[in-house]
Amino acid sequence: MKKCIIPDGYQSALNLHETQIAIKTVKDFFQNLLSERLNLLRVSAPLFVDPSSGLNDNLNGIERPVSFGIKEQDDAPAEIVHSLAKWKRYALKKYGFQMGEGLYTDMSAIRRDEETDNIHSIYVDQWDWEKIISRDQRCMDTLKDTVRNVYKVLRKTEKYMSIRYDYIKEILPEEIFFITTQDLEDLYPDCAPKEREYLITKEKGAVCLMQIGDLLASGIPHDGRAPDYDDWMLNADILVYYPVLDIALELSSMGIRVDAVSLASQLQKAGCIKRADMPFQKAVLNDELPFTIGGGIGQSRICMFFLRKAHIGEVQSSLWPASAVEELTRKGVAIL
Repeated sequence: MKKCIIPDGYQSALNLHETQIAIKTVKDFFQNLLSERLNLLRVSAPLFVDPSSGLNDNLNGIERPVSFGIKEQDDAPAEIVHSLAKWKRYALKKYGFQMGEGLYTDMSAIRRDEETDNIHSIYVDQWDWEKIISRDQRCMDTLKDTVRNVYKVLRKTEKYMSIRYDYIKEILPEEIFFITTQDLEDLYPDCAPKEREYLITKEKGAVCLMQIGDLLASGIPHDGRAPDYDDWMLNADILVYYPVLDIALELSSMGIRVDAVSLASQLQKAGCIKRADMPFQKAVLNDELPFTIGGGIGQSRICMFFLRKAHIGEVQSSLWPASAVEELTRKGVAIL
C-alpha cells in the first residue's frame, strides 16, 4: 500500500449516516444532469465477460483480471471487467442506438493489482458512458466540446452541494484549461508526469490533459493507455486541484474511440498485434461498429471531491490492510 496522508486536524463534517445520505445526493444529481446534457440512456451492463471476446479493458496491459470458471459451462473462464470501455461500443450497435444518442451504466470492477492510497482502491465504481458520433466528428473540437459539457455538470454539482451543505465551498474555476501531454512535458521538462499534472492543476484549478498513450519527445509516454479503445490523439483526462490533500485529482477519463486506421497503428506500437484477431478488434478493423466517444467518471472520486473527504474509503466499501485501517481510525477517519 502507498502511504496515506491525512491532513493535520482533519475531521469529516459528516458522520457515517449523514455521509450515506450525501453520497446518494451527489450521485443522483450528477448522473441525472449528465444523462440530460449528453443525451444518455441508462442501461444494464455485465460484471464479467468472456476473455476470448476482447471486450475487457486491458488498462496498461500488466494488470491481472479477477477470473473464475463457470461450473455449468464446463468451467469456461470468465473475467471481472476492468472497465466497460469496449463493451459500450458493441452495446450501442446491438441495442439499436442512433446518431447522437448514447448510453451510461454503473460499472463495478475489481483491480486486484492496484496500489491503494487516499484515492486508489481495489474496488472501482464509475459511470461508464458512450455516445454515437459521425466520422466527421472524430476531431479535437468534438472532444473539447464534450469535455466542456462534462465539466459544466461537475460545476453545477458543486454549486448544488454547496447549497445543500454549508461547509462545502465552490472551488472549481469557471473554465477548464486544455493542454496536451507534449505541451505539458515541454512546460516542465525536468519533472515526472505526475509532478507535471500536479503543477499545472494547482495553477489552473481544472485541467483537461489530452493525447495520452503515445510516446512523447522524451521517448516515454505520459501514461499508459490500452491501444484498442481510445484514439491516443483524441483522448483526455479531467483533473482538478483538490486542496484537502493538495493533489491533482483525476475525476474522468474519456476519448474518441479508435477507428480501423488508429487501431491498427496503436496495436503495432503497443506490440499487441495479435489482438487484431479477437472479435471486438476485428469488428473495429472491419468498420462494423459505430464511431463513438465515451469515457468513465469515478463515482467514489466524485463523492470524495464534493464531500471534501480525505480518503476514498470514507465514500466506498472496500478492503484495506489492517495496519492502514488502524492508522486511519487513530487519525479520526471513519472507513465504510
